[in-house]
Amino acid sequence: MTCIAKKCGIRFQPPSVILIYKEEDKTRRRIMPVRNFSQFSDCGIAAEQLKNNPRHKAYLEGVSLRQLKKLHSLLRGHLRGESLAESLKKTQQEETIDPEEDMNKLDDKELAKRKSIMDELFEKNRKKKDDPDFIYDIEVEFPQDEQLESCGWDVDSCEEV
Repeated sequence: MTCIAKKCGIRFQPPSVILIYKEEDKTRRRIMPVRNFSQFSDCGIAAEQLKNNPRHKAYLEGVSLRQLKKLHSLLRGHLRGESLAESLKKTQQEETIDPEEDMNKLDDKELAKRKSIMDELFEKNRKKKDDPDFIYDIEVEFPQDEQLESCGWDVDSCEEV
């Protein structure tokens, strides 16, 4: 049984994760109820429990844990009384990285979260050998506005040799 996940979403009433997947040339829908989840629950733990649940494990292999966490945070925002737009905006802020932020001041958990976001963004933008617009050796000429100054430290060492 090979399941290929196509879409993953959430339903607020009753709280459940909905997965659209393809199995043997048929498109199917699986509704997985989210039990014992409240507005105070940890989204990461709930997402891991759902992904590791023996009944749903085979279906959720193609769905990343990050996406399940995001869906659970949308559900938690709904349980807190936030609108969908507010919840989406809040999760978008959590997913973006401020380039001006000093990451030396973050604790280990937040730093690991930021690094995983950066890794995911890198993998998404990375050019692979199989990509149609992949070029093996790119040479770029950078424009020079000013004349380059020569460094004195390397001139003396060349004359001594």
